[in-house]
Amino acid sequence: MATRIAVVGATGNVGRELLNILDERLFPADEVFAVASRRSIGKEVSYGDKTLKCHDLESFDFKRVDLVLMSAGGTISKQWAPKIAAAGAIVIDNSSAWRMDKDVPLVVPEVNADAVMGYAKKNIIANPNCSTAQLVVALKPIHDAVGITRVVVATYQSVSGAGKDGMDELWNQTKGIFVNDEPTPQVFQKDIAFNVIPQIDVFMDDGFTKEEWKMREETKKILDPAIELVATCVRVPVFVGHSEAVHIEMAGPMSAAEAKRLLRESPGIMLVDDPKEELYITPKECVGDWATFISRVRKDPTVENGLAFWCVSDNLRKGAALNAVQIAEELLNRGVLKAEKQPVTTG
Repeated sequence: MATRIAVVGATGNVGRELLNILDERLFPADEVFAVASRRSIGKEVSYGDKTLKCHDLESFDFKRVDLVLMSAGGTISKQWAPKIAAAGAIVIDNSSAWRMDKDVPLVVPEVNADAVMGYAKKNIIANPNCSTAQLVVALKPIHDAVGITRVVVATYQSVSGAGKDGMDELWNQTKGIFVNDEPTPQVFQKDIAFNVIPQIDVFMDDGFTKEEWKMREETKKILDPAIELVATCVRVPVFVGHSEAVHIEMAGPMSAAEAKRLLRESPGIMLVDDPKEELYITPKECVGDWATFISRVRKDPTVENGLAFWCVSDNLRKGAALNAVQIAEELLNRGVLKAEKQPVTTG
């Protein structure tokens, strides 16, 4: 029997993307279950050319599955991930609930694939924050080559990072402006249509937001605790795709040309960079793609060993669903999950 999988939070943006990617990457599962809250019982979601009916989280028997891909929010994950793990399934969780737990590995397969084997402590593996995932993929090859000592990053994060409600708010506000009926903000702190908001998550005592804290601490846990990082995270009126302006200080010299050659050959990265032809990637162009795109690599003349670059990725994919499936593939490759492909049964 091949791996049996449940997707928890299957009706959300990331849950639907998880099902899409499992199908696209031909993940060897012979049973796939869509699981969501009670109000979604019977609701249908797509899995390739098949249709799955949603099961109720409260009553689903997780002993039926080997792996659970979870994207249902931190509160639900805190309550349910340990129960699911105790039933014998490995949980790959997309929320922030377990990322900084010392007994839970925080994994980006292109960066720290070996860490997946730490799953056994709690049967839980954490997916990083969407903005962190693409950043560490970009930093990894340069850090391995010469070492990175400091990172300054400004993010331009799409509304899909706040879920379907965030996308709906941008859509409704944009329409409303043109008919003089702009809705009051509900999801975001201020109007998001034709605006940018320099706040993602709550403010902390030091003046940084929780999103900015996540980027710093998660980068340290995934890549290297010695790296210093400061972030300014901004919500922008884009539906899908996170962008980042990244400035790094390195422990040794590396030219922009050397960095481009290195990045071009690195896993998970697509280098699109030719200033003469105005070649670079925007968030609109990255939607639906698996890669982390790097553009505008250049020397930072304000520090001795500095580089600057532009980094873009589909946050629903590499920032969430794709990374989770890649973690599952890593477990498969290491023999933790069974790979025999059987005719698929949908539950």
